Amino acid sequence: MAIIGIDLGTTNSLAAVWRNHRVELIPNAAGEYMTPSAVSVEDDGTILVGQAAKERLVSHPDRSAAGFKRDMGTGRRFRLGEHEFSPEELSSFVLRSLREDAERYLGEAVTEAVVSVPAYFAEGQRAATKRAAALAGLRVERLLNEPSAAAVAGERVGEDEQKLILVFDFGGGTLDVSLVEMFENVVSVVAVSGDVHLGGRDFDAAIARAFCQDCGLEWNRLTPRQRGNLLHQAEVCKVALSSREPVLMSVMDGEISASLILTSEWLLRKCGGLFRRMTAPVRKVFLDAGMPPSELDDLILVGGSSRMPTVRSYISRFLKKEPVRKYPPDTAIALGVGICAGMKEYAKDLRDLILTDICPFTLGVDVINQSEPGRLLMSPIIERNSVLPTSRMGVYSTTRDNQDKVEIRIYQGENRYCADNTYLGKMELSVPPAPAGEQSIRIRFTYDVNGLFEAEAVNDVGESTRLLLRNGDMTEEEVRARLLELEKLKLHPREQAVNREITARGERLYAVTVGRARYQVGQMLDWFQAQMATQDPLKIASARRTAARFFDEVEAYLQNGWPDGEEPEDDV
Repeated sequence: MAIIGIDLGTTNSLAAVWRNHRVELIPNAAGEYMTPSAVSVEDDGTILVGQAAKERLVSHPDRSAAGFKRDMGTGRRFRLGEHEFSPEELSSFVLRSLREDAERYLGEAVTEAVVSVPAYFAEGQRAATKRAAALAGLRVERLLNEPSAAAVAGERVGEDEQKLILVFDFGGGTLDVSLVEMFENVVSVVAVSGDVHLGGRDFDAAIARAFCQDCGLEWNRLTPRQRGNLLHQAEVCKVALSSREPVLMSVMDGEISASLILTSEWLLRKCGGLFRRMTAPVRKVFLDAGMPPSELDDLILVGGSSRMPTVRSYISRFLKKEPVRKYPPDTAIALGVGICAGMKEYAKDLRDLILTDICPFTLGVDVINQSEPGRLLMSPIIERNSVLPTSRMGVYSTTRDNQDKVEIRIYQGENRYCADNTYLGKMELSVPPAPAGEQSIRIRFTYDVNGLFEAEAVNDVGESTRLLLRNGDMTEEEVRARLLELEKLKLHPREQAVNREITARGERLYAVTVGRARYQVGQMLDWFQAQMATQDPLKIASARRTAARFFDEVEAYLQNGWPDGEEPEDDV
């Protein structure tokens, strides 16, 4: 049974599958690859999905909806005629349509999928996406960040080549920006940022309002149908500007009769605020990664809204880098999730491909605020942009004399005060009564790419408590199996066998060398220990390879002496 990949988009959605040694896009019933993410309800209760529903956004705005992906996990309700739906339910109709298209195309039942989500989706939004898939009869094998999918869709780099890529994913409803490192068979996300309320739909609204302003129309006095018509015309003209200019925007609807010539210069002037918002996440990913934009090798623009020449030129000028044009903006994400679906099926062609993701938001616990006791502070344990899967620990102490228990509340977010972040859950742990500060609690967070989060607290006498949060519909057996896999993460990297082996080898070489060679071996050991202290699996793996190569050179020296009298290069 095939696993399919689904790009669940704000404006359009696509499906793909890995078969016959390549990724294939799956056509819908109309023979198109892109299915509009729109839903409409007819008078008799029939649900329409796709292009038919999109057309009814103008003719039946009270019975139609689009853009609901932006409200996933918010609790918002959409009223379509006499019916009311959550964003998850509306998304499930789109997912069901894609599933049925895949079954027709593949000639078999489809029950499993890899689904893409904006990198900046929080846990609630990711859980809502899994609920939508479950309602559509799909089990989500993995949620894949959209920019990661776009990077996977590109070509692999050579064995000795390493690239730093910025993926600028500008879709209909969200903007995702990711820094991605590619080397050998590894695609590794370094940092992510984004704006879940900035996309092509915002440009449609800005164009429609600017049209009204320039033509002397009052937006607030228009009927819902007239607004829908204006937004539709704005979208059509925006798309047209991607291939030619000028473009004539003309609207005749009841009492409205107006037209206006649109150009890229007009668009840049009228939508200046939106363009400036695009650069904020770009600045943030470089800041989080601790890298200057000058280190960037490639710029990849994906998402339908990135087709706009004004967007391409604006970001190109900002980064002083021309975008790579081999990535198809509309289908790159779908192709990437299709490849990832093949990885989940253990396709022979993809067994060597390694794809890492990161935690988009910081996870931490509440601690006492000495200066403002009423406002608890958040103490981070897993920082944002940590490579997944990961396991990190923090150590905390009691704050009151004879305190006999500790209540640990867990939050997600970047703000200083817990009240401004997202509350995830709590756990309690007893502690032996003692003077304040004498009893400690070790709190470990373990988090994997499938949204399985475990918090464990242990006191000084070995008593423990645990909180398990699962994202979606994992069974108890699957949770137990995954926790067993994650147990090895709870060992500090210093304790893992492959790292102990490198350390022991370095210590042996230190003992048998003298002079500058001994000094360099000592430096390498110190550097390797510092890399392990980061508890970042990718940094440690890279450091392990560097240390191994260096120690190979030292071993060769011990046997043969330095070639041409040269000592090994200091890679540290």
